[in-house]
Formats: sequence, C-alpha cells, structure tokens
Amino acid sequence: MEIALYQPDIAGNAGTIARLCACLGLKLTIIEPAGFLWDDSRLRRAGMDYLDMAAIIRSPSWEDFTEKHRNHRLVLLTTKGTQGYLDFRFEPDDILLLGRESSGVTDEVHEKADARITIPMQKGARSLNVALACAMVTGEALRQIGSPDFK
Repeated sequence: MEIALYQPDIAGNAGTIARLCACLGLKLTIIEPAGFLWDDSRLRRAGMDYLDMAAIIRSPSWEDFTEKHRNHRLVLLTTKGTQGYLDFRFEPDDILLLGRESSGVTDEVHEKADARITIPMQKGARSLNVALACAMVTGEALRQIGSPDFK
C-alpha cells in the first residue's frame, strides 16, 4: 500500500499525510509541481520530526509517476466517485491517489485511475479535508489487507 498526492496545494496537509505514512510504514509520493516550497515551515510543523522517518519520494511529473507505477492499481479518492470506500476491495499493492485541495485532479488523471472511490457525505457537503479523507480510507484499506504488526 502506498499513498500519492497529485500536485498538493497545502503544505500542512502534505505534512500531516507524511506523518501518517511514517507512523504506518507507508511510502508517500508527492507528484510535482506542489503548491508550496519543500522547506515550507507549515510542512515541518504538521509533519514534525516524523518527516525524517517518512519514506517520501518526489515525482517530477504525472507522466514520470505513471511510468514508474504502471504495474500498480491506482485508486483515486474523489468526490466524483460512485463507489463508496467501504464497499471497495483494496489490494496490498494499491496506490491511494489524492488530488489537489483546490481543484482535485485533471480529466487525464481520472481516466488513468483504475478505480474511483468516494467517502459518502451528507447532501450539500462538498468535501472533507484531504488529510482526513486520506486517513479514513487508509485505515479501511489496512483493515482489509491486514495492517502490519508494529511491536
């Protein structure tokens, strides 16, 4: 299981997700360009000292990312998805892909995704915070595939 952030806008969210990945032993890929500088203090504040523990890879472009991950299933978390994440069957080699906070992902990314899942919400709600959505779906995915035993 791996997490990928497509051109993230908000340093604090990326830092929070990096901390999640560090704590759960998951790899995080940041697909550039990001909407913040890598040395942004908000990234460090949210990630704290966990950023040093996190396996973070920076991919220079969407094309580079898809080339390197062509043998993995891309599972896009999107408000435009029709299948709820609790009804989806996750696999150990899945990459959970999250879009920009401001605009999601492009049509090209939607088309490339092998699955598009959503978190059901009340009518009128637009979206959850990307880090919160990531944590919810990652927790369910790890529950399904069997999370690692950290002792």
